Amino acid sequence: MERVDTEPDVQDSIDLRDPALYINRELSMLDFNYRVLEEALDPSVPLLERVKFLAIFANNLDEFFMIRVSGLREQVAAGVIETPPDGLTPAQQLAAIHKRLVPMLERQYTCFRDEIIPELEKHNIFISAYSSLPEDRQEALQQYFDHEIFPVLTPLAVDPGRPFPHISNLSLNLAVLLRNNAGQQRFARVKVPQPLPRFVPVHDIMQRYAGKRGGKRKVFVLLEEIISANLGRLFPGMEILESYPFRVTRNADMEIEEDEASDLLETIEAGVRQRRFGRVVRLEVQEDMPQFLLDLLKGYLNIDRSDVYRVDGPLGLSQLFELAELDAPHLKYPPFVPRRPAELTPGKDIFSVLRERDVLLHHPYDSFLPVIEFIRSAAHDPKVLAIKTTLYRVGSNAPIVQALLEAQENGKQVAVLVELKARFDEENNIVWARKLEAQGVHVVYGLLGLKTHCKIALVVRREDDGLRRYVHLSTGNYNATTARVYTDIGLLTSRPDLGADATEIFNRLTGYAPAARYHKLMVAPEYLREQLDALIVREIEHAQQGRPARLIFKMNALVDSRFIRRLYEASRAGVKIDLLVRGICCLRPGLPGVSENIRVTSVVGRFLEHSRIYYFENNGQPEIYMGSADLMPRNLDRRVETIFPVEDEDIKRRITDEILAIEMADNLKARELQPDGTYRRLKPRDGEPGISCQAWLLEQSGPRLSAVSAPLTSTHR
Repeated sequence: MERVDTEPDVQDSIDLRDPALYINRELSMLDFNYRVLEEALDPSVPLLERVKFLAIFANNLDEFFMIRVSGLREQVAAGVIETPPDGLTPAQQLAAIHKRLVPMLERQYTCFRDEIIPELEKHNIFISAYSSLPEDRQEALQQYFDHEIFPVLTPLAVDPGRPFPHISNLSLNLAVLLRNNAGQQRFARVKVPQPLPRFVPVHDIMQRYAGKRGGKRKVFVLLEEIISANLGRLFPGMEILESYPFRVTRNADMEIEEDEASDLLETIEAGVRQRRFGRVVRLEVQEDMPQFLLDLLKGYLNIDRSDVYRVDGPLGLSQLFELAELDAPHLKYPPFVPRRPAELTPGKDIFSVLRERDVLLHHPYDSFLPVIEFIRSAAHDPKVLAIKTTLYRVGSNAPIVQALLEAQENGKQVAVLVELKARFDEENNIVWARKLEAQGVHVVYGLLGLKTHCKIALVVRREDDGLRRYVHLSTGNYNATTARVYTDIGLLTSRPDLGADATEIFNRLTGYAPAARYHKLMVAPEYLREQLDALIVREIEHAQQGRPARLIFKMNALVDSRFIRRLYEASRAGVKIDLLVRGICCLRPGLPGVSENIRVTSVVGRFLEHSRIYYFENNGQPEIYMGSADLMPRNLDRRVETIFPVEDEDIKRRITDEILAIEMADNLKARELQPDGTYRRLKPRDGEPGISCQAWLLEQSGPRLSAVSAPLTSTHR
């Protein structure tokens, strides 16, 4: 398609590169995390799910500091003055992050202290201070300390002969002040052991060490409080003056010089080990830590005041996941059983089905089992010759990998691209890569300088009429665990053109094949940016000629400034645009003369919205594409990504009428982005039914749209 230049005339007074038209990426990420926190604040959410959202909020912040804040710190240290499209320097971004984050943390701890804990107590779940426990419970906990905690503790003194020890990333520690027999004050550090439960179940300890049942009450005490109460066992002959917990976050972003690495797998392993030694970017302490002790820690850790966060409550709330896993179904979301598509009921030959039609899988509402069965059937089918797949995040429990190992044992040609640079999943992926290699599977690690993020599996089968290729293309990972909590879309097909494109991709990934021209797939980094841009330009032309024009993009993040400018141009041309952006969005909607035709919403709820869908109205002949790529520079320019077309008319109707329409109609879990960069929680209007798209989809037994009328009509408010 010929590209049309639609840049504004020089006489146009609006500069689409004006920093005022863009939202800062890091602040947008914090705003997304606050929407996660809002789920913990929502009393209509089941109680232990609220606890889980508090943990997710805290875990997201850990990653934000380890990667994003650490990157900004490095830019400041290096004197970098280059600014993103919004115009904020690295130093200005760090200051804005701190200012934005402090009230969020206050809200987080207020929620935990004043809302969650009292509600838990109503259900006989108590988080008690060690000092408030009755004597018999303290005695049982002292026995627990002696038998199961004390042996793994290592007190580390700090004096002229023993320097301040290394504090590993995300570790919880006690800063201990002591006095010796000579009256001299000393400092020591005790690391809280991570393998032990952070929330110690007193009711279980009582039964184990005192032979007493706890009844219906479940009582928990923090591990660090047990250690603090028994410090005398660690420092005999010393007077314990005070102890205070502290927690350190370090730079965990690995820099891999791939062109200098003789063995990428070993290089990644070394990088994972080095994460614990990165520069400190955050120190968390409780509010009652004395200033002199805080100053001492700041000096030891070589950090500034802006790196310190005081909180009113336990540090490291990401470990609330322990409480969220309590066996209390009445305090959690109701369980659900994912449906199986009627075409893929057990006993049907999946290859016979796919020869006749494409099959769409919308997870988690549709079961992930058909994907596993697709690979497993191929592993055991005597007609299958080869299986090739990409693995980005498969998790610790990986039935897909087990099926690939079975295929290798059965003599199939198996090739797997394992992306070792999948951040924070490197260790899992290293384990699986070594296991696959040990069984003789052809394992490769991708292209130099690029992450392989596409989700694709190819099965080559010998049939009566020759070789036939079967393909699974997806927006999500081959991870059976996240497939139950992430919304993703997969397509199973035997279309020859998609099979041929899949072959070209694997030849590109595993060999020296040059970049190919593809029949149907849009592939990054070679072609995706140009092809998506051309489709938006086509929509602009339709609008300028008075023809039906509309864009609906569902994605995780919108950051790329070139695409943001193109969307601004489309809005100015009269194209109605709905952007369903779960996380970061750097575009400002609703700006007069720029983006008044653009609406941006974000749905945060029970499931993590993860699918990517690109809808083009195309003068009444809609085209739909799905795939692994968000509109971010890293996806478009530094990753291998695939966007695939949806050509089956029934499937297209399901995507438009069920998936896109219901999300755009959400008025319970959706937030709408305002021109000033804030988000407004949507509520049903008078007489309007309340719709949560995720709850609605859970209730449906098939692709119908009973709750929403006029699918894909304009939802701009």
